Amino acid sequence: MPRGDKSTYTDKQKRKAEHIEEGYEHRGVKKKEAERRAWATVNKESGGGNKSGSGRGVRDTKVAAKKGGRIGGPRGGKAAARRPAAARSASAKKAAATRKRHTATRSTAAKKAAATRKRNAAARARTATKRSTKKTAKRAKKR
Repeated sequence: MPRGDKSTYTDKQKRKAEHIEEGYEHRGVKKKEAERRAWATVNKESGGGNKSGSGRGVRDTKVAAKKGGRIGGPRGGKAAARRPAAARSASAKKAAATRKRHTATRSTAAKKAAATRKRNAAARARTATKRSTKKTAKRAKKR
């Protein structure tokens, strides 16, 4: 099989490569470079041609196309991209301040919970000591 032969790729892989290639061309990447990147992406995601041999029909788990490169985070869509950078920055600062406030609240709650656990453990230890003392006294009476 000559290098660059695409006969071992499934129709789905070919469609995916074509779609990715169009996206690169739309962004201004040259045709040949777009095709190279598209096939590299398909290979990364699916591990090469899946038409024959073992592993055919196994779901692809390494989805490179869904990673990174998005304004407004991985789930951020067109609405986030349309917003001006200053607005996104303001939102990010507000979120950071909220997280900081919540962290302070959580740490106070965590301290209270730790103190409660400590008190409960001490109480259990006292109860266990009392029980063992009672058992020892009972044993002594029996003898």
